[in-house]
Parts: sequence; C-alpha cells; structure tokens
Amino acid sequence: MIAVVTDTCASIPPDLAESLQIEIVPYYLHRGQETLRDLVDVTHDEFFQWLPTAEVLPTTANPGPGDYLTSFSNAAQRADGIVTITMTSKGSGAYQSAYVAREMAKTALPGISIEVIDTLQVSMVHGWAAIEAARAAQVGADLEEVVAAARYVSGTGYMIQTADTLKYLYMGGRIGRAQHLVGTLLNVKPLIGMEEGTIVALGQVRTRSRAYAKMIELMRDRNPTQAPIKIAITHVAVPEQAELLLGMVKQAFDCRETLISQLSPVLGVHSGPGMVGVNFFPVPST
Repeated sequence: MIAVVTDTCASIPPDLAESLQIEIVPYYLHRGQETLRDLVDVTHDEFFQWLPTAEVLPTTANPGPGDYLTSFSNAAQRADGIVTITMTSKGSGAYQSAYVAREMAKTALPGISIEVIDTLQVSMVHGWAAIEAARAAQVGADLEEVVAAARYVSGTGYMIQTADTLKYLYMGGRIGRAQHLVGTLLNVKPLIGMEEGTIVALGQVRTRSRAYAKMIELMRDRNPTQAPIKIAITHVAVPEQAELLLGMVKQAFDCRETLISQLSPVLGVHSGPGMVGVNFFPVPST
C-alpha cells in the first residue's frame, strides 16, 4: 500500500484528508513570542479575526526534516511506499526538508520507498495533487502510478486569486513577479496566479464582480478545449464570496467535482482576509 504525505498549506478540507488517510504535516507560525503549529495550535476563525489588527505580520516557517520523518514513520505503519507532495520549492523550503527526511529514512525506515514531489504549485492545486494521489493509492495503485497522479495535477493545474489588497503578500515577502503592482492597488482588485512556481500578476480590475468575471475569462484561456474540470474555491474568511464564485464557475464549465476550502493560516497570512481563488485542473480523458 502507498501512503500520501503533504502539509497544511495544501488546505485540504479536514474531513476529506481524514477519509483519504492523507498524513498532514503542519507548517509553523511565529506570532510575537508564540510558535504555533498551523491548524494544530491555531484555528482559521481565531487567526483570521485577529489578522487585520496585526501591526506586524507573523512570520511563517516550513516543517523541518524531523517533522517529515515523524510523518513518514506514522505512514510506514500502514504502507510500504510513501509519496510526499509539497508546495512550490520557489516559495518554501518544505521540498528540501522532505528530501532530507527521505535520506534520513533510508536508515530509520529501511525497506520503505519514498518519493518527494515538488508541485511548483500552491494552495488547492497543491491540495488537488495530494487528493488525486491518495485516491489512486486507495484503489491499489503502485508507487509509480500514485506519483503519476500527483504529477498530472501539478503539471495541468492552475490557481488564480483575487484579494482586496496585495498588502499581506507584499509584507510577507511572497509577492514574486507581481511586485510592480503594489503601488497601484489602493482602489483596485489584483489578480495573481502561479507560473513556473512563482507568483505572477494576471491583471487588476475595479470591483470584485469584475474580478470574478476576469477569473472566468482566464480559466477559459487556460482550458481552451473546454475539458471537464475539477475545481476548488479557496477563500480567507469570506465563505459567502466563495459560494458566489463557485456558482459562476459551475455555470461556465463542466465541473466534475467541486470543493470549497479555507486557506490554512500559514497561507492566509500572506493573502489576508477577503481573498478568493479558483484552483482547477482538467479531468484526464479515459
């Protein structure tokens, strides 16, 4: 049997992660003198109510090799192979930590085959990669097949987000190639995406409704064959907006599966309350 390991930044709905037996490794938040484990010591509601009041943003840190080795040990109790799926290595050190843990596991967990995948993605595209890999594992796929499922989503998936401001992304140092937008966004809604593992600017509009319409347009551009899709709407403390955007997407596309998920605090600290995003990939033809 193959086990899937990922981390809290994948932002997979907890009940789904549990049903798929996905091992979740927490990131860390450093808030003042506190060190908090993402989604273990801090909840979505508590954190996102507090965040707008912060004068200094908390810093974040990826799991260390020891954190991954602990999860590998847990997974090895029920599996002889492990596929570890991380967010983009260009925005986090999680991939490197997991890779180091894999080397450590050669001694600590002999006989367990471990693969580490850098999705070059973020948010629920990263999450979808873990979900689809875990689903493949549950129906008996071998290590190579589980890896292939994760790589398919990583290679075909796309994330688009809009927010009320780029302030949080800028303050957290995660602005990527969208840096040039910062000074112009006092009264507009930015749109950002992920390309080659780095945050990029996709445009800016004046209102949230226009942002959603632009997101639909960008989705069509990245799915020119109009293939059926699986989509997750992500948000930070605005569930009603997530529902609204999902309704628009379902009218525009053949959606074979839909999810709504709130970003984990470690990701949400960089986008801030009010963020809404689409995370989708084309369903492979059979």
